[in-house]
This record gives sequence, C-alpha cells and structure tokens, in this order.
Amino acid sequence: QMQLVESGGGLVQAGDSLRLSCAASGGDFVRYAISWFRQTPEKEREFVAGISWHQRNTHYSDSIQGRFTISRDNAKNTAYLQMNTLKPEDTAVYFCAAGVVSGSHLPHEYTYWGQGTQVTVSS
Repeated sequence: QMQLVESGGGLVQAGDSLRLSCAASGGDFVRYAISWFRQTPEKEREFVAGISWHQRNTHYSDSIQGRFTISRDNAKNTAYLQMNTLKPEDTAVYFCAAGVVSGSHLPHEYTYWGQGTQVTVSS
C-alpha cells in the first residue's frame, strides 16, 4: 500500500510562486503516473496536471497552462508541482494521486491519494 504525502502549501499573495511536493512511500512509485488535483468547497475535485511514470508525457488543465509545471524525481520517490504567477482563483486544497492512466482527469481512475495541502492566494 503506497502512501502519498503532500507538502509545500501555504498563504501567498497573487503573483507569488509555490512548489508543492508529493512524497511516496511503501510502494513502487515508478510504476505509477502521478497527477495533481485541487478542490474547493464549492467545486468538485479538479484535475490540474499529470505526468507519466517515465516523465515523457505531461498534461495540464487549460486553467493553469503556462503557469504550473509538473515534474517527478523517481530516484527520490517524489513528484512536484511548481506554481508560478498564482491567482486568487488557484486557492484550493491540492492533492496528489497515483494511477496507471497518465493524465486522466477522472479521480476514480487513481488508486492512491494524499491527504492534501492547502494553498491560499490573497489578492
């Protein structure tokens, strides 16, 4: 059973940057595609970005295209989400998830989830 733990969230101002980390343990991290989702009380869980296990394929939602970058370091069992030029509408709890389908926007296709990290962007 693989565990995922997110970190790096916080309170920032609009235009600032944050880097989220997703550390995996207890499983074969390199077998899985990793994605980031986000959720607010008003919205369903939303796909943000995804990366294949071999890192050759990345996927982004239109809302963050060009501002966020997903990456992973398989030697460290860790994935990252670099978020630049943050906007108040990026405020959400951010989750990382591991699954076999790279870039899927469907939460039910992911096997493992972290507990989430809060990102709050003030205007």
